[in-house]
Amino acid sequence: MDRVNISSGTPWEPLVGYSRAVRVGQTVHVSGTTATDDAGRVVGAGDAYAQAVQTLRNIERALSRAGAKLEHVVRTRMYVTDISQWEKVGRAHGEFCGGIRPATSMVQVSRLIDPQMLVEIEAEAVLPEGD
Repeated sequence: MDRVNISSGTPWEPLVGYSRAVRVGQTVHVSGTTATDDAGRVVGAGDAYAQAVQTLRNIERALSRAGAKLEHVVRTRMYVTDISQWEKVGRAHGEFCGGIRPATSMVQVSRLIDPQMLVEIEAEAVLPEGD
C-alpha cells in the first residue's frame, strides 16, 4: 500500500521527524495540530475558542492536501491546557464536526510545546473506496 507524507512546511517537522498528515490507502492520520498561521505564529492567544477554530482549519487544510475532507473524519482527540474551557473548544469542534459526529475525546494536559497554545487536536479520516 502506498504511503504519502503531507508536510505543512514548518521547520520543526524534519527536526522532530514527523509529518502533518500521513495517508496510507484510504486512511489519513493528522498529527497533533495547533492554532498556528502559515508563519508558525500562534493565532488567538488567550482565546481557547479562536485557537480551536484555527486548529480545525489547519486540520481541514491537511486533510485536503491528503485528498480527504472533514466529512471523512472518524476520530478526533482534543488536548486542552485548561479543561474549564471545554465548552469553548467543544463549540468550535461542533461547528466543524457536528454534522459528522466523529468519535472523540478531550483531555487536559499540563502544557503544550508553546505556553501560548491552549488547544491541540488530532484527527483520523477514512475515505470511501475509490477516492
